[in-house]
Amino acid sequence: MSAQRLPTPSSDHQGVREWVTKHLGHVSTDPYEPRGEAPIAIRGGQRAADAALANFEVRGYARRRNNVWPEKTRGASRLSPYIRHGLLSLQEVWDRVADGPDEDVVKFRDELMWQEYARHVYARVGTASGESLRFEVDERSARPDVDDSEHPWSSSALCVESAWQELAETGWLTNQQRMWLASHWSVREGARWRDGEDLMYRHLLDGSRAANRIGWQWTIGALTGKPYGFSRWQVEKRSPGFCTSCPLERNCPIAEWPSADEREPKPFTDDRLRQIDDLSEISGPRAWEQTRDPEYVWLTAESLGVSDPASAGATDVPLIFVFDEPLLGRLKLSANRFRFLAETLAELAEERELEVWIGNPVEVLAGRRLATTFAPVPGWRDRAAQLDLVAIAPWPWLQWPKAGSVTSYTAWRRARR
Repeated sequence: MSAQRLPTPSSDHQGVREWVTKHLGHVSTDPYEPRGEAPIAIRGGQRAADAALANFEVRGYARRRNNVWPEKTRGASRLSPYIRHGLLSLQEVWDRVADGPDEDVVKFRDELMWQEYARHVYARVGTASGESLRFEVDERSARPDVDDSEHPWSSSALCVESAWQELAETGWLTNQQRMWLASHWSVREGARWRDGEDLMYRHLLDGSRAANRIGWQWTIGALTGKPYGFSRWQVEKRSPGFCTSCPLERNCPIAEWPSADEREPKPFTDDRLRQIDDLSEISGPRAWEQTRDPEYVWLTAESLGVSDPASAGATDVPLIFVFDEPLLGRLKLSANRFRFLAETLAELAEERELEVWIGNPVEVLAGRRLATTFAPVPGWRDRAAQLDLVAIAPWPWLQWPKAGSVTSYTAWRRARR
């Protein structure tokens, strides 16, 4: 398949839908068809990110963060898609809540630190994070390929089905719902966790291998030895009154906790989680590094914000973004994820000259002098090694990486003090 320069995405909602269908439909997991009047929960773009951050109220977060239903009682911030794609930095979000109540600020910032921890782990082991479990769960129902039409979330139990439908229709879920789905998939149904993680990743607007895999591994007990046993008790606590509208209310398939033995956690086998010798390989530069004048700023899915360090450091050259067609053809992301990216790119194009391509990024970017922001992901490092990077901006870490242990969140936090 040959690379192709794409027209700039339209800035209006219907135009974005048509653009995604026309140019990315062949690498999407489903055609971009509206499902009735299902709302688009989170829109892409810097303006939407800034508004979401400005409107977020941390007061009450500790008490309401796990609420699921009614939706108006939820305390989740819904900032994660903007953080995932670099429209908001963790530091920016951290600072935003400084004046809130202590209990809420501490809890919210702890969640931000989990995001940072996941990035540190993924920066070290990359794709091996899918094999870094301390033990494997029972995989009696494992399937080599999982599609969106038949899987353990296709259930008549309203709590499971509604969470899956919300994910598919809006691209976002509360953390509690993610835990419900992960636990139901792996702990109760015994399906292979990596299949479930792949399916959830396809749809999440904030989908990242770093955070998603850490969440799944915690839920199935890989990080603690104790699986999260999703049952009706959690639903009634986090969604009071929800069960009364379920067709299985009197024959609830999740009435009791699933049978799941606690296991003694075993040490991670990847030595990079205990110690790393070359810290610069995973942390990137501490300051702007430039050898020649760039011709373009190479944007990645991690660096789409207006204040992206490379974009801010090279304001006089065009931006360029490449949809990685070979990779996307394998991932089959949802059209919702592409919609979010297209909205973000459309807005960027209003302020800066922007080229949008689809193809192999190395082939598209070959021969161009590039400025870019370091990204702590293996795909960036692999491609960067093959390109002419004349200027590299530092990644906006919340906590600068250290060489010590990241085998657990507790060990990592202890090493940071």
